[in-house]
Amino acid sequence: MNMKTIQLLFAVSFLGFTAKAQNPIVQTIYTADPAPMVHNDTVWLYTGHDEDKSTWFTMKEWRCYSSTDMVNWRDHGAPLSLKTFSWAEKDAWAGQCIYRNGKFYFYVPVHAKGLGMSIGVAVSDRPDGPFVDALGKPLVHSGSGDIDPTVFIDDDGQAYLYWGNPYLKYVKLNEDMISYSGEVVTVPLTKEGFNVRYKDVDKRPSAYEEGPWFYKRNGLYYLLYPAGGVPEHIAYSTSKGPTGPWKYRDTIMRVIQKGGAFTNHPGVIDYKGRSYFFYHNGALPGGGGFTRSVCVEEFQYNADGSIPRIEPTVAGVAPVSNLNPYKWVEAETIAWEVGVETAWDNSTGMYVIDIDNGDYIKVRSVDFKKGAKSFAAEIASLSGGAIEIRLNSPDGILIGTCDINNTGGLQSWKKQSCKVKKVKGIHDVYFVFKGGEGHLFNFNRWKFNN
Repeated sequence: MNMKTIQLLFAVSFLGFTAKAQNPIVQTIYTADPAPMVHNDTVWLYTGHDEDKSTWFTMKEWRCYSSTDMVNWRDHGAPLSLKTFSWAEKDAWAGQCIYRNGKFYFYVPVHAKGLGMSIGVAVSDRPDGPFVDALGKPLVHSGSGDIDPTVFIDDDGQAYLYWGNPYLKYVKLNEDMISYSGEVVTVPLTKEGFNVRYKDVDKRPSAYEEGPWFYKRNGLYYLLYPAGGVPEHIAYSTSKGPTGPWKYRDTIMRVIQKGGAFTNHPGVIDYKGRSYFFYHNGALPGGGGFTRSVCVEEFQYNADGSIPRIEPTVAGVAPVSNLNPYKWVEAETIAWEVGVETAWDNSTGMYVIDIDNGDYIKVRSVDFKKGAKSFAAEIASLSGGAIEIRLNSPDGILIGTCDINNTGGLQSWKKQSCKVKKVKGIHDVYFVFKGGEGHLFNFNRWKFNN
């Protein structure tokens, strides 16, 4: 089953409420192990990429997405892959990116040649990459379970890197972020710090499993992690210091029964005055333990700083701002889609491909405060077709149809335009694609004119 078939099955399964669906937040591919980062008023989301039809954690690259409204996510492709590290062999697993001193540092676990799982670090001048290997070798190799690094810079400038399965370890990173001082420290996994384990109790001492997520809020240090054995739930511990001692607090998200996967992975940010919890499930058709998908929920901390129980939803989160339709918007900025995929070209960047008759892209919370008289799209086409512009659902009010002409090739980009009916207010916009057999055209960007 390819992703096109998966997407069409998903559309049929969710036909009754696609206007409300937001989770999973990426539907073009399988994504896992979310690592959100806020930088310059933008949320940057880094994920792993589960290959189609995987029967193991078959992962070759890390993907990057961004949003300024929490509902429309722009696809930036794969800024980092196994090929970046000459010493890597396989397993592009859960990583995290952080900004410091004008650079972005991406810590990732990979299976190193002759060593096994190790943690590398890549660096870039931009949050969307491309990233390059900062060292030419692993930053950390301390055992067979060196996976799932999480990184945090404290108020005093000291950076910490935690990681591990079945153990939990940390080092103090130097200011250059590509070396560390002192020894690798193993955290005691006590009952007081990480609760007790109810499965495989002879294999490890506590509920802690893997995938730590480390941060600080209002003077309290938080460590979130998948826990309890397989299938995993998400739990957390807190400390008054960055290296413990840790105190077990509670479960945040229970094992996901519907649309679940036997693993999970947390990521937490505050953005525009709201708090968000990222995780993954297996909700896309064909999804499961090795074909996962990233989701997000909004939550509020309790008055004492504790985290409430968070339930997974299909609806996801509400927008925190509205989209401006009067400037060029990249077509790969998507809230929901059916049937399409994305691709990268060195001259064009990211764009939307595999557009067939009946496919669509949904863009949420578009603000037509100035009205609109016309629509323009940058298209590359051989066969032509049309874009129906509809409001609030795939079969909602039709405000315009943009006929797509042959541009001379699938990399020959030309502007196509049409008039639109009078529209005001805030709407979800659906670009519904129409045409004959096969792939119709490629779609780079769009805008409305008032």
